[in-house]
Amino acid sequence: MNKVQSLEQFYKTQLDAAVPELWNQIGHFDVFSFNDYASCMIKPIAFQYRNYLKIGLIYGKYEVQYADTTYAIDKQALLFTNSSVPYSWEALGSAQHGFFCLFTESFFHHFGDPGRYTVFQPGGLPVINISDHQAIIASRLFEQMLDTWQLDDPHKFDKMRVLVFELLFKAEKLQPAILAPPSPINAAGKITTQFMELLESQFSAGDSLQLRTPADYAENLAVHVNHLNKALKETLHKSTTEIIQDRILTEAKSLLKHTGKDISEIAFELGFKQSTHFHNFFKKKLTVTPLQYRAG
Repeated sequence: MNKVQSLEQFYKTQLDAAVPELWNQIGHFDVFSFNDYASCMIKPIAFQYRNYLKIGLIYGKYEVQYADTTYAIDKQALLFTNSSVPYSWEALGSAQHGFFCLFTESFFHHFGDPGRYTVFQPGGLPVINISDHQAIIASRLFEQMLDTWQLDDPHKFDKMRVLVFELLFKAEKLQPAILAPPSPINAAGKITTQFMELLESQFSAGDSLQLRTPADYAENLAVHVNHLNKALKETLHKSTTEIIQDRILTEAKSLLKHTGKDISEIAFELGFKQSTHFHNFFKKKLTVTPLQYRAG
């Protein structure tokens, strides 16, 4: 898979800054204003996975590539990224400013789970273009973060968590109705959630896919393969095989368009024993070869 960027690499490559002390005991959190790090406004951010989550309020013109979807930001937007999806962004011009915070999931241990919000979920909207009024509200929350983060106060970590959840709560209200969180999860829904989390983890591990078949996933989830398939059919209206293949195809398209890796290398990373198997799989799905798709 694409190389995973660590927090240490982020500070060194994006901010030209020394790596701060990482709060290993309670997870990591940090918040920035673009004005304090001018370089981060204009440096393109490479297409790859990260091992942290990020929320940004960004002003200006940008192009954000999130998995195989491109989002255009023309004025201002909220941006939500997680460790399960590769992304890149590029500023289109020099008039950019804004804020962002980044954190690890462990920072919220026993304090809730940001990853459960729609903006961080498959099918959620990670880039939300917002109005001037909405931008003012979000900006005030980030300004509170910055002010509180400077304090020598052991309780400031709790305040950061509260402000992050307030941002997530407001963003949840901006999601299209069709993406709203589902009703309380039943047994099939729980299996589906576990399956989707396991599926996504295969693509952010940095190695060749270890799980390829419905039987592989069923074994890891300790359920019968027929039970898994029935649950996915009930919740997602697709078979286990279809969901796995769709996710592999999405990853293949991203790797072809946003990396310079050889076809054989991509095939290996996606779990194909031979390049010809990958070629046939890709062409069957899209009616074009991997090389034709990359050149298109």
